[in-house]
Amino acid sequence: MPALWMIVASLLFACMGVCVKLGATRFSTGELVFYRGAVSVLMMLVAARLQGVTLSTPHWRMQLSRSASGSIALMSYFFAIGALPLATAATLSYTSPIFVALLLALVFGERLRWPVMASVLLGFAGVALLLRPTLLPGQWLGAAVGLGSGAIASLAYISVRELGRVGEPEVRTVFWFSLVTTLLGLTWAATGEIHRPDGEGLAILLGVGLFGGLAQVAMTRSYRYGRTVVSASLSYSTVIFASVFGMLLWDEHLALGGWLAIGLIIASGISVSLASRRPSEAAPQPADD
Repeated sequence: MPALWMIVASLLFACMGVCVKLGATRFSTGELVFYRGAVSVLMMLVAARLQGVTLSTPHWRMQLSRSASGSIALMSYFFAIGALPLATAATLSYTSPIFVALLLALVFGERLRWPVMASVLLGFAGVALLLRPTLLPGQWLGAAVGLGSGAIASLAYISVRELGRVGEPEVRTVFWFSLVTTLLGLTWAATGEIHRPDGEGLAILLGVGLFGGLAQVAMTRSYRYGRTVVSASLSYSTVIFASVFGMLLWDEHLALGGWLAIGLIIASGISVSLASRRPSEAAPQPADD
């Protein structure tokens, strides 16, 4: 069941990406981020009331770390979606398992075994191959921001896992993330022109918040109840969903080199996750749910 939650989250994240790309021609990135957070805040308030969950948290430092890193990664992802083909933006943003391995080695002092190092190098080779055949000269800023989104998101994913381990409910974790996202998005939006949405624009904004909020709940549940290695590997299915949506809606067809690059990055993320497992994770374990 936890694996299914990640597949559902990946589909919902791809749907959110479609709405963001549709809204990028109507609204600023700050406005999209604001509505993404605001709609989700309302959803979590209702969900918390129905479930009888209090929103105050004894782990506010962990929630702050998760919310800040997740919000910055989200803003970077939204910017990249507006500047790049949907599949390219999604692929760059979902390099996070690669950065998780580097983060554990460089910050937490965990030794990288040679299979992990080889997988990381494979991922960077895929990123380099993806950027070379699919980007126009004016898209390099979007590519850099998209890649930065993947790096920052690795901090958020580690925080989500730790919050699940200390027993924080999914609704509470998503609420605080959404609240910080709302505040940061509002601040960013206030620096530029504010656009009044019409009926179609409002539907797009509601889609951004609805799909994004539900995706966060599904992802948080997957990391809380499932094995981190499985959840991280399955998150790459977002790239597949995004590629399909890009072809169907915007006629975005990647060259052979682009598909090869996506394959390398996905293979790298899966390999990093598998090679980074602790010995205790090597044997099959019963699901927690």
